[in-house]
Amino acid sequence: MKIWDIFKKKKRHQPEDDFKISITELSVKVTHPKAKNSEIEWDKIQAIRLSNTDQGPWLPDIWLVLAGHGQSCIIPHGARGFDEVLERVSKFEGFDNDAIGQSMRCTENVEFKLWRNKFDLTGFPAGGYQ
Repeated sequence: MKIWDIFKKKKRHQPEDDFKISITELSVKVTHPKAKNSEIEWDKIQAIRLSNTDQGPWLPDIWLVLAGHGQSCIIPHGARGFDEVLERVSKFEGFDNDAIGQSMRCTENVEFKLWRNKFDLTGFPAGGYQ
């Protein structure tokens, strides 16, 4: 230890630090020591949203939700890997980047739809038969 290390502030543990994000070419997986693991394959994603809560700053208050085909993955903002996942899904055609800014300025319990596949979860075009 160097003498100036004594004066450095130790980084405080944040709740988001307990979430581990694993990103591969096929999927994203989230693990937490006290919660059920979640995983979704990139090509199975049907809907993406940011879910805001009023629980911050003591608990994660913005969650990235990826869902589709019976799979889901929920990633708290601030977890290591969140930015990489968001960058990857933001390249989906029709992704709403404006909703990200709205979410980051919000402190209420609100969901922001970022993207939805043009086909619903059953494979039929969204909005029913036409």
